[in-house]
Amino acid sequence: MQITYRCPECGRDDRADEIEHRDALVCRGCGHAIAIPPGAIEDGHVRRCVVCPSHELFVRKDFPQKLGVGIVVVGLAASCVSWGFAYRFWTYGILFATAAIDAVLYLVFTDCLTCYRCGARYRGPGVTQRHEPFNLETHEKHRQMTARRTGVAPLAESSGKSPPQPSSD
Repeated sequence: MQITYRCPECGRDDRADEIEHRDALVCRGCGHAIAIPPGAIEDGHVRRCVVCPSHELFVRKDFPQKLGVGIVVVGLAASCVSWGFAYRFWTYGILFATAAIDAVLYLVFTDCLTCYRCGARYRGPGVTQRHEPFNLETHEKHRQMTARRTGVAPLAESSGKSPPQPSSD
């Protein structure tokens, strides 16, 4: 099993292989060691994150999101240009080709397990078993906890707008 994680000490992205046979993860940048808690990995299955104390993990496709957004943007831009020149056949062809590329990539790429709290990604056979797909409510809970922990104001407060006040009715 493999893990890609951000070192909590130096902030460098790091990667480690065969973590099920290790006692600790050691950052190649700063040498900081993260002890792997007992019971975090059992029988080739991740029970909890080994980088942070979170037990909440989700299954996702192991695909770079920026590349996915780039494919969609290029497909949209190309179809808009062809639509502007009144080439309807080309417009729909580009949109269908973009959707076909997306479908092929969905089938080709494997799943990985990701921690809601620290973003560590676990890869390997059977690693995603016993875990649920992404849950927006759980993600928002961890985003709010991170904002409180780091002192970053939520979006409504940082934009200068005051949050809605409860009515006195």
